[in-house]
Amino acid sequence: MAQNNTEVTKVAINDIGTEEDFIKAVDSTIKNFDDGDLVEGTVVKVDHDEVLLDIGYKTEGVIPSRELSIKKDVDPDEVVEVGDTVEALVVTKEDKEGRLILSKKRAQYERAWGDVEKVKEADGVVEGTVIEAVKGGLIVDIGLRGFLPASLVEMRRVRDLSPYIGQTIKAKILELDKNRNNVVLSRRQYLEETQSEVRETFLSQLKKGQIREGVVSSIVNFGAFVDLGGVDGLIHVSELSWKHIDHPSEVVKVGDKVTVEVLDVDLDRERISLSLKATQEDPWQRFARTHVPGQIVKGKVTKIVQFGVFISVEDGIEGLVHISELANRHVENPETVVKPGEIVFVKVIDVDLDRRRISLSLKQANDSVDPASEDFDPALYGMPAEYDEQGNYKYPEGFDPETNEWIAGFEKQREEWESQYAAAHDLWEQHKEFVAKEIENAAESAAADGQAPRQERVEETSNYSSESTSTGTLADSDQLAALRDQLLGKNN
Repeated sequence: MAQNNTEVTKVAINDIGTEEDFIKAVDSTIKNFDDGDLVEGTVVKVDHDEVLLDIGYKTEGVIPSRELSIKKDVDPDEVVEVGDTVEALVVTKEDKEGRLILSKKRAQYERAWGDVEKVKEADGVVEGTVIEAVKGGLIVDIGLRGFLPASLVEMRRVRDLSPYIGQTIKAKILELDKNRNNVVLSRRQYLEETQSEVRETFLSQLKKGQIREGVVSSIVNFGAFVDLGGVDGLIHVSELSWKHIDHPSEVVKVGDKVTVEVLDVDLDRERISLSLKATQEDPWQRFARTHVPGQIVKGKVTKIVQFGVFISVEDGIEGLVHISELANRHVENPETVVKPGEIVFVKVIDVDLDRRRISLSLKQANDSVDPASEDFDPALYGMPAEYDEQGNYKYPEGFDPETNEWIAGFEKQREEWESQYAAAHDLWEQHKEFVAKEIENAAESAAADGQAPRQERVEETSNYSSESTSTGTLADSDQLAALRDQLLGKNN
């Protein structure tokens, strides 16, 4: 048998060298590090409570969810995703379960400290997002948790800090102590430095009487501060509304856009006084403009005094019904006629705008309408009515008195007119119901006041009565019959 001297063909070549060389080569592919080292790796898995990071070690490193961010209770999916490159700090090289424990937030913290220290040395500015409102201030994410005291958030004290959460702000570093993990910030100092020149220029251009747009930045017990564009002015509580208010929050809230008038600019003290009500029509002027003597208005009894009764006819506006105008009899005690809180109908006798006084009459209002009548005068109940120099009624824009029809293209005018007419008609119906009840209660009221009841109603004496011979009302114009029927829906 022939000897087989054929050698086995080599299928691999050992280019490394000896076995010892091979082991060294394998070890060189495994990173060596100690607790506290910073490492970099790739996210390979994201769970609800941890993240796995491949850092080239014998096993993936684990970042617990609590070690992902300086924010509390974060969702890992909101911080990282698979494939992200992440820097982390080695917390424990091998825990009881043999796992490598890492921390992303501590790595961020170490990096941030170095950056923050450089900013502090250069007297620079840090920028971060407000992540939390705590007792006494805000927590700002500047790579680490910076504390911004409430007194240093704005140029003045801010009581409600919640609107700042989520905002990106800039601030100066007041204190920095790594041993105590203490970083104190001041946004006010940053604002003072950056806005000083801007504020001076702005104040020099601001003049008394100017109308400005602004945004309510904060509310205090004595008023509201308005940001006019980097510079705040104060609306004192007395300048917020024409009516009495107990607190500014009844009128405005933080974030509201407002139009204000500049009342005063104190350059020395850098203070701006503003008024909101000055840009709004005085309710008394509006009432005087929209109501004329003779009109019927609805009101609420607010106060009863010996000489009469005060009636609230609009928000913040009261008129007086003198005791002599309460009823068609002698009244000794006004409470025998009306009660506090009662809704009544009164006639406007006089409006004294200068003295802010309105004279009203309950008895004339009652005498102005017959509960059984269907004659309706809308002008008596507040519907605008204009007349020319000859006393002729001026028809609404878009209405043709020749055809008694509305002209095409004036649908908006017709809608407004019909709305006003319907409101006046509804007030008239309510007034008739009120007068009917007043007649029923007249005998009881008179008896309580020691008077004999009247046997008959006083005849219609008002110039606004539908049976009056006076001119200049909607009720006494036969030419308006078709229009009135239209507005009442009779010809639809």
